[in-house]
Amino acid sequence: MKWWRGCGAAAAAVLLLIWVDRAATETVVYLPVSRAVVEARLGKYQGKNEQREATLKQMFVEAGCDGEHLSEQPVKESKLPNVVCVLTGSTDKVIIVGAHFDRVEQGDGVVDNWSGASLLPSLYEAVKVKPRKHSYIFIGFTDEEKGEVGSHYYARKMSKEEVAATDAMVNMDTLGLATTEVWASHSDKKLTTALFTMAALLKMPVSSVNVEQVGSTDSEQFAQKKIPSITIHSLTQATWNARILHTSKDKMSAMRLDDYYQTYLLVAAYIAYLDQLGETPAGH
Repeated sequence: MKWWRGCGAAAAAVLLLIWVDRAATETVVYLPVSRAVVEARLGKYQGKNEQREATLKQMFVEAGCDGEHLSEQPVKESKLPNVVCVLTGSTDKVIIVGAHFDRVEQGDGVVDNWSGASLLPSLYEAVKVKPRKHSYIFIGFTDEEKGEVGSHYYARKMSKEEVAATDAMVNMDTLGLATTEVWASHSDKKLTTALFTMAALLKMPVSSVNVEQVGSTDSEQFAQKKIPSITIHSLTQATWNARILHTSKDKMSAMRLDDYYQTYLLVAAYIAYLDQLGETPAGH
């Protein structure tokens, strides 16, 4: 996150039955990768931003997103591009899943935000198991720490048609410090409700922790375009008081790996569920 001063292996696809009405249920299908894979990708945080960008691209390739589906979007205001992986759906509707890969000089930038960026290939793997109605666009944003440069550029370059076709933007920033949190005051209500619905079905914890008094994040660029957006994080008052972000404490030892993998499992189910909602989350 850009913060202001002063402040187990899956053997088969997972099937979830979602209650639709008294006459029907709906099945959500997704295939999460193992905890070992998630933690191995988290462990590849090393290097400056140039190396992290290259590592993210390579992890997408290893996850099966390559060729014409994987690209770099040059960003005018940055030396590094956005990394974009597309899983093509059967309609023109789109779900964007994003996280920034850049870090500040202090610390290793594991929590902020390799914790989010390194999940993108694993989420791609989770939803590619079956054909989807939406196209999923997984984006590793550059230079969030310098003013959300990459997300601002991506959102600015979207056409009116692309904006209208985008049903959701799911942003991940600063995961693994605690159980799953959502920045509810800056998130679309229907997207937030869907996340809590999925958490209840999976019997996983999720809560609302608002952080507008101390920071901003990449979802804001899409919310300004009236695209339904949600930011998932793990920052609590206790972890904020511990001064982990933007300090030498931001390293692997700060991560609570049980919580981190649980957040991955929840987000994997959640983005699969979004593809199957009966109507667009914001009704546009």
